[in-house]
Amino acid sequence: MPVRATTRGAARTALERDCDVLVCGASFAGLAIARELAGAGARVLVIDRYEIGERQTSACAMPTRWLNAMELQDSHRQTFDELVVHTPFHTSRWSLPWSFSTFDYRELCALLWAQADDGELEFETATITGREGDTVITDRGPLRAPLIVDALGWRRVLSNGPTIQPPNARLSRGLEVHPHGDGQEMELWVDPRYVRAGYSWSFPADGELRVGVGSFWPSHHVKEPTVELAHDLGLPAERYQGNWIPHKLRAAVEDGVFFVGDSAGHCLPLTAEGIRTALYFGLACGRELRAVVEGRRTREQALQRYGAFSAAHSRKFAWMLRVQQAVGQITPSRSLTAIVRCFENRRLCGWVFDRYLDIAPPNFVADGPRALTRSRLTALSANAPASA
Repeated sequence: MPVRATTRGAARTALERDCDVLVCGASFAGLAIARELAGAGARVLVIDRYEIGERQTSACAMPTRWLNAMELQDSHRQTFDELVVHTPFHTSRWSLPWSFSTFDYRELCALLWAQADDGELEFETATITGREGDTVITDRGPLRAPLIVDALGWRRVLSNGPTIQPPNARLSRGLEVHPHGDGQEMELWVDPRYVRAGYSWSFPADGELRVGVGSFWPSHHVKEPTVELAHDLGLPAERYQGNWIPHKLRAAVEDGVFFVGDSAGHCLPLTAEGIRTALYFGLACGRELRAVVEGRRTREQALQRYGAFSAAHSRKFAWMLRVQQAVGQITPSRSLTAIVRCFENRRLCGWVFDRYLDIAPPNFVADGPRALTRSRLTALSANAPASA
């Protein structure tokens, strides 16, 4: 489990800051927002209970195209062009139209932070407990800002709506172990020996194997099957990490606050892929915030636009949730194996995975001010007269 590196005792002084944008949460979504605000002239304060990159809660894999588009290649560990899917009756190999890559969480967060840091950006550790109007309550004192973001995760801490806790909340649950070792294949298991409704996985990451079990039913425990899977693979069950995973889209704006990442349910049902969607919606939120601090939009206009952007994805999320629910009701059988085998057809597999990538496409990164500024500088450099 993670060890907190935050300050304690006398070193944990009261927070007294004026800022234009208060970003609560310093993982994928929060850091993507900060990145998109770089150079906007805004005073941005990012706060989190943990230090940046301190607490990994996922298998840390994403489409390689997203890793490259975000200029995060230095965190790369391994790349996979094929997905190996096991059922009790057959093992299928799916040739993907684009690759997945595993990465180092701490290094990726550091890279995002470096991209965001422009002299107006600050980070502080604090435990956030709630919100009263435009005031965020922390264990180091209240913080106020005209623009507030909740990127804190599924608990949706800054919402004043009713809290629904597991197992009644719309959540999946996942647990991993991270034994040292090597592997060359990204593998999934759809096998009731490990989980009745969900899947298990092994993601190699250059000297480390990320082996885990995810259940669509929050009432089902996942520690015992995770240990069993590791044992079946001849691996020690060590270095645990896990989290609850939202599988239903929620309102992205509420009472003047922007919600992004897991706090808005920006995690794809069925696959539980939430990293690229956190980056995707984080960039979208950051662009709206940037328009406000640059005087191009009001806060109300930004809230409306961002809320509409998130809601525009509701049909795709709902469709994937229906598939997840259907899978959760099917006993793994030869009929399910037949469905898995269909994806051995390259054309079908390519078509489905391309549609899947389009839910949060990597070319979205290039639409932002960071990429546009770079393009203008490149064009100016190319058109500049040669020096004598």
